[in-house]
Amino acid sequence: MSQHITIPTPDTQCIGAYLAQPTGKPKGGIVVIQEIFGVNAHVRSVVDRFAAHGYTAIAPAFFDHLESGVELDYDEAGFAKGRQLVGELGLARALTDVASAAEAIASCGRIGTVGYCWGGTVALLAALRLGLPSVSYYGSRNLPFLAESPRAPVMFHFGEKDSNIPPAMVARHRELLPQMQTFTYPADHGFNRDVGSSYHEASATLAMQRTLAFFDQHLTGV
Repeated sequence: MSQHITIPTPDTQCIGAYLAQPTGKPKGGIVVIQEIFGVNAHVRSVVDRFAAHGYTAIAPAFFDHLESGVELDYDEAGFAKGRQLVGELGLARALTDVASAAEAIASCGRIGTVGYCWGGTVALLAALRLGLPSVSYYGSRNLPFLAESPRAPVMFHFGEKDSNIPPAMVARHRELLPQMQTFTYPADHGFNRDVGSSYHEASATLAMQRTLAFFDQHLTGV
C-alpha cells in the first residue's frame, strides 16, 4: 500500500513524502533519498521495491522547501534545475529532513537510509551524523566527509565507468573507511536508474541484493 503524506520539519514547514507499506509486519524502515530530480516516478518505484521486500519505505520531498511537487526529466533542463535546487537546499537541511522522515516511520522498527547520486552523499551523512545504517549509491560529493567517524555502518556502490567518480576517488573511500564495504560495477553513473541509458541491469540487480543483505543484517539482525 502506498500513499502521499506530509511530515513536519524543525523549521515548522511540512513537506511531502511518498510512503509505501509492506504486506504484513515490516522488518524495519528505510528512508529513500532521491537524486537531483525530485520524488519522481522512478524514486517512487524504488520506494515500492523496498516495501515489496518487507520494509516500510519513505521518500521525503526535500524540494518542497523551495517548490512544491518537483518532478524533473532526465534532460539538460532537468539536470540544470536539479543542480540549482540542491544548491539552494543544502546538505544540512536535507539531513534534517531525513531525520524527520525517519521519525515519521519510527514505529516500524530500526531505520536505515539509501540514497542515489546527490542522495548518496546525504545517505553517507545519515550514517556519519544521525547513526542510521545507510547505503550510498554513486555519491559524488562524499569526499569532504570521509574523515568523519561514522556512527553507523555504510555501504558504497560505484560504477567503474563513472567519469564523475574516478578510481582514485573510490580508493579514498576504501582508505578512509576501510571497515565499510565499497563495491564497484562495470557500469556508469546512475546504473540503478531503470529509465535511462545509464541503466545496467546486472549491476543494479547485484547492488540491490547486497543492499537488501545489508539492511537485513543491520535493521533486522538476520
